[in-house]
Amino acid sequence: MQGKHIVLGVTGGIAAYKAAYLVRYLIKQGAEVKVIMTENAKRFVTPLTFSTLSKNPVYTEFFNPDNGEWHSHVKLGLWADLMLVAPATANTIAKMANGIADNLLTTTFLSRRCPAIVVPAMDMDMYAAEATQANIATLKSRGVTIMEPESGSLASGLEGKGRMPEADTIATFVESFFNKELTLNKKKVLITAGPTYEKIDPVRFIGNHSSGKMGYAIADECASRGADVTIISGPVSVKTSNSSITVINVTSAAEMYAEAAKQFSCADITVLCAAVADFTPKETADHKIKRGKDNMTIELCPTVDIAEQLGKQKKRGQVLVGFALETNDAEAHAQDKLNRKNLDFIVLNSMQNPGTCFGYDNNQIKIFDKSGEINEYTLKSKKEVAKDIVNKIEVCVK
Repeated sequence: MQGKHIVLGVTGGIAAYKAAYLVRYLIKQGAEVKVIMTENAKRFVTPLTFSTLSKNPVYTEFFNPDNGEWHSHVKLGLWADLMLVAPATANTIAKMANGIADNLLTTTFLSRRCPAIVVPAMDMDMYAAEATQANIATLKSRGVTIMEPESGSLASGLEGKGRMPEADTIATFVESFFNKELTLNKKKVLITAGPTYEKIDPVRFIGNHSSGKMGYAIADECASRGADVTIISGPVSVKTSNSSITVINVTSAAEMYAEAAKQFSCADITVLCAAVADFTPKETADHKIKRGKDNMTIELCPTVDIAEQLGKQKKRGQVLVGFALETNDAEAHAQDKLNRKNLDFIVLNSMQNPGTCFGYDNNQIKIFDKSGEINEYTLKSKKEVAKDIVNKIEVCVK
């Protein structure tokens, strides 16, 4: 954890006293820690304790009432390599899951660009409550790591699950999290994402409904594991959550191929997730085409097959991953593309799976690799699907 920036969120539970020990462990392992406390957390441990241990100011309000100094949640979120909330009460978990930003801690959580670990700590019945479990499931679906509470004696006098782990256990968990996340350290990853627009005239184009969400989720996951990531992106509204990622914006299939060909030789791993147009107008008008009474015919010609061309250029040691979006005979088409295009594996999306693919936040995939292995996955958020895909990439890299 040497040099890592950790924002520690401390909420109002009896386990807040353990957070003081946690700060010491994190700093001992080389991290720099800034603490955000909720108002109720101050009832259990004073801000002075955390300030003394962390050697940093402690943040409790949006501004200092004495001098008006603004405590920017945006700057805190950008500074952090990790946001750790420990202890996390049922109340704060509910706020984080539902986007309620009514204090500095939850506002920072909502605006952060880094991974997050949440450590629930509460009475056993509160932890087991359907609402709490649903909120935890929501956070997990959005890529938040949950460190399970322990079973044991609780402040209520009951015995059960809900006890916050000891500080050294949490610090070890955080260290393992960082080690896991850096499994692609120094690897250069190239990702294509989003649609392409093929120009008909100055105001019209041929395109598709790709949102870019899947490609950007893969990019974020690779970056969080230490990779040097470049996205070649078609026109999308989605943004990366990691400021270290380089984004090259393109519009057409020809532009995407030109950039991919330029970047490919330096890439250790290339993921072709973009929904690239297969055809483009043979001719484009330099003015808006006016409506006529007769039918209009547009002659189309094939675009460059990016996957096929890069597959021909692939060198020993490079990993090349393709995507197949199919409406029928999905597995046969995916297998054919895998073989023809010299891919290490191909990710199959099927339009037959409702609530997935274009525009949705969820996806359900199958992965076919060149050894003949087929991995089938359940419906998940695209952030979780990205983890499955990157896990498979790590196997290829090894």
